[in-house]
Amino acid sequence: MSISSTIKSIQDIMRKDVGVDGDAQRLSQLVWMLFLKIFDDRESEWELLQDNYRSPLPEKYRWRNWAANAEGMTGDELKKFLDNDMFPALQQLEAKGDDQRAYVIRSVFEDAYNYMKSGQLIRQVINKIQEGVDFNKAQERHLFGDMYEQLLRDLQAAGNAGEFYTPRAVTAFMVQMVNPRLGEKVMDPACGTGGFLTCSIEHIRSQDVKTVEDEAELQRSILGIEKKPMPHLLCTTNMILHGLDTPINIRHDNTLSHPLISWGPKQRVEVIVTNPPFGGMEEDGIESNFPAAFRTRETADLFLVLIMQMLKAGGRAALVLPDGFLFGEGIKTRIKEKLLDECNLHTIVRLPNGVFAPYTGIKTNLLFFSKGTPTQDIWFYEHPYPEGVKSYNKTKPMKLEEFAAERAWWGTEADGFKTRTENSQAWKVSLEDIKARNYNLDCKNPHIGEQEIHDPEILLAQYAAMQADISNLRGQLKDILQNALQGNA
Repeated sequence: MSISSTIKSIQDIMRKDVGVDGDAQRLSQLVWMLFLKIFDDRESEWELLQDNYRSPLPEKYRWRNWAANAEGMTGDELKKFLDNDMFPALQQLEAKGDDQRAYVIRSVFEDAYNYMKSGQLIRQVINKIQEGVDFNKAQERHLFGDMYEQLLRDLQAAGNAGEFYTPRAVTAFMVQMVNPRLGEKVMDPACGTGGFLTCSIEHIRSQDVKTVEDEAELQRSILGIEKKPMPHLLCTTNMILHGLDTPINIRHDNTLSHPLISWGPKQRVEVIVTNPPFGGMEEDGIESNFPAAFRTRETADLFLVLIMQMLKAGGRAALVLPDGFLFGEGIKTRIKEKLLDECNLHTIVRLPNGVFAPYTGIKTNLLFFSKGTPTQDIWFYEHPYPEGVKSYNKTKPMKLEEFAAERAWWGTEADGFKTRTENSQAWKVSLEDIKARNYNLDCKNPHIGEQEIHDPEILLAQYAAMQADISNLRGQLKDILQNALQGNA
């Protein structure tokens, strides 16, 4: 049975359980189980590679000892073991010596919950996982990585406003353009399920990792913070799937809950790639962690101020922001003024509608900037739909190949992007023009404006056609109303 079929079978079993209410709980239940199975598979590797390896888990809580045997405990015995024994123990797990893995496990289980009520159904799910998931088989590991991506998308579809899966094409393109390298700390302060961090890991490995020491340095340099327990669990598992043995730097915390000044020189990083939540509002009091001029409860605005603080001088950032930030006024204007004064906002890629469908229809933009020198000019690039595509959706998402034109055009910041030229998708706006617009960054493509129809005869013909449609609809509505009235007479 394929991994995809295994996951589907597991979800079908969970639907029979009265304790699991909806997609989010079902996925939450599935992921803590997968975490323990994946961790056990990794432990099998570590036992072969490391002399005197000692598990951070007490023996009776290791997957191999309570779950792997298909004829093992079931029913009420299994239910009680999970609820009254294993979960409390893992939520209080203490490290043996300096093994950080115990802290990772504890952070995963601190907010995890066993929703299932039937011990028999729990056993069926466990057996399906044991049969269908072997993370130590290279081919299955790759397939499971793809399946895990689908699980993340499913979770986001069941999530709240402001939370949605960032398409893989977008994360990969942003990471490629920011180009993190070995020795640089890479941070996502709102890391969600870890998409930007996994892309960064893959990018740095392919560019720079040649030795065991290189890999160890890479693993130390990946940093993430996630506010909500479920995405944090998913992200931690995702890091292990991508070879981070001890993802201790993936913290369960609210990045915005700390005073801005607490992010001092020692906490700063070279690279930030993120899609901060937008459309949401922070709880009362969070804004007091920021200077008075930037106090707002709009989450995305606070994150941008924070990112400017968290970057080292010369550091690079790429983030997703909605159109509303570009043309917003008031506090948004002050934030944009600070951004252009302290950073070089060199590129804004304007994405078309539907990139984040079906999670949101909000139009979004990719902002790329580096800290330390003020902005002189901003390049805009309007990303077009591929030929024959009118919108994206779940079955036809954006693909990485679509960014080939941007990559070819991009150039390098080291020479001030001197190879860039204006074309039908790209144009440049000076700082003086931005200031004259009162920092409104919602700059439309001037080349598309030139292509608009201004022929009076064509416009009049379009107007006449619209009027005919309106008249036709009015007639249809009149007939419907008359028939309804006659029927009631």
